[in-house]
Amino acid sequence: MNEVRYAGFWIRLIASFVDTLVLAIPVGIVIYFLSDGNWFDFSQYQQNIKYALSGNADKALSNLPKMDKTWDIINLIVLFTISIIFWKKWHGATPGKRFANIKIVDAKTLKDINNKQAITRSFGYIISTLIFLIGFLMVAFRKDKRGLHDLLADTVVIYTDK
Repeated sequence: MNEVRYAGFWIRLIASFVDTLVLAIPVGIVIYFLSDGNWFDFSQYQQNIKYALSGNADKALSNLPKMDKTWDIINLIVLFTISIIFWKKWHGATPGKRFANIKIVDAKTLKDINNKQAITRSFGYIISTLIFLIGFLMVAFRKDKRGLHDLLADTVVIYTDK
């Protein structure tokens, strides 16, 4: 039997970056237009960039863009749903994970994750994010390279045989 190679922090970060480019940004653009521009106050964001570039960071940070929570939740649900579809169709991989030759598997059996694990892992991302990204940073310090979301869902990310 081959030795399990756990995917560490940096390769998972690269996979996440690729997923952001090919999944999150296109979905965000579609949601923005579906909301008729009401999801995110892009004009305020542009103004803040100008303030920041002119050296006025205090003013840029004092007027944060308004966001519509309903569209924020819709965006989150769509992204989670798309991720879960990819995990099921590509046996634990999103486009970014596939690009990086890694996949999510059950921590005990190293087999495909089930629906409960996929949903738990998705909600675990929220928790990992809300505690100052510590849930993700755990990957860098654990021998089994598991983040909080992995621990909650009983999953692990490993290299594929490809």
